[in-house]
Amino acid sequence: MTGPILTTERLTLTPVAESDFEDLKILWADPAFTAAITGRALTEEEVWFRLLRDIGHWRVLGRGNWSMRLKETGAYVGSVGVLDYRRDLTPAFDAPELGWGVGGAFQGQGLAREGLDAALAWADTELRASRTVCMISPDNEPSIRLAERVGYVFYGDGDYKAHTVRLFQRARR
Repeated sequence: MTGPILTTERLTLTPVAESDFEDLKILWADPAFTAAITGRALTEEEVWFRLLRDIGHWRVLGRGNWSMRLKETGAYVGSVGVLDYRRDLTPAFDAPELGWGVGGAFQGQGLAREGLDAALAWADTELRASRTVCMISPDNEPSIRLAERVGYVFYGDGDYKAHTVRLFQRARR
């Protein structure tokens, strides 16, 4: 495993690893998780490619997605990451991207916020980028509210794969 392990009051965040594959297949089949991201469940092949992308992110860039697990039980909650997906996005991102998501069974419990706070603290300290960015589907109100609570500010709409996305930025603390 490459990359730091982060801990919060309730979570352990580890860089995504091959051992997460079974949990990722379940997560990416969860309609509560995929609704605002892909709009559909992913195939096993698509999940495998995402896993390989995330492992490669850590190896090449020294940052990427963390798998979030409950400290108490080890249950897989979701992921949070500091990314550079080189998205085909207009306008293009010019800063590190933050992304997050938790499975339906864990939504509404503050776990996304807890993981996001840990990832942002790491990014602020380790990357020292002047800002980070994120994109959120306009109808994903819970993620928009979370982004705003952690300091993200709307700066415009973008086009990603023929869909409008809301773009947010947050200055380094």
